[in-house]
Amino acid sequence: MQPGQKKFVRFLQSWVINTLAVLVAVAILHGHITYQKWSDLFIASLLLGILNAFVRPILMLLALPLLIFTLGLFTFVINALLLYFVGSVMAPHFQVDSFGYAFLGALIISIVSIALNVMTGNARGSIKIQRGPPPKKNDDDDKPVIDV
Repeated sequence: MQPGQKKFVRFLQSWVINTLAVLVAVAILHGHITYQKWSDLFIASLLLGILNAFVRPILMLLALPLLIFTLGLFTFVINALLLYFVGSVMAPHFQVDSFGYAFLGALIISIVSIALNVMTGNARGSIKIQRGPPPKKNDDDDKPVIDV
């Protein structure tokens, strides 16, 4: 597969995972986060993904002192702001009742998307489960390493 195709497939996979996570949040917070048609849900998750890719890093940089002070928990507030913004931009097609429900929705979306990314192998980090004895060391493992 070409590098451009890999990026496109990864984008589609990420979008589907994000859409499913938003759908779970809508199902759990029924009546407080709503959408009218399926296409509205897809557009809202696409807009949320675009905001997460471009606006979220800027907000994270601006809120860096708060992120450090709260040990990263302020990230949920940033995610809630983005979800609430998507709800206000897309109203009445996709609505979020209040910032409190946006916070709960962002928390649910984060948990579900992390779980789905780990299950599909789309996670940024890697989790390896090893069964049996640890692998044997090579002779090269004992040599000193100089990083430049």
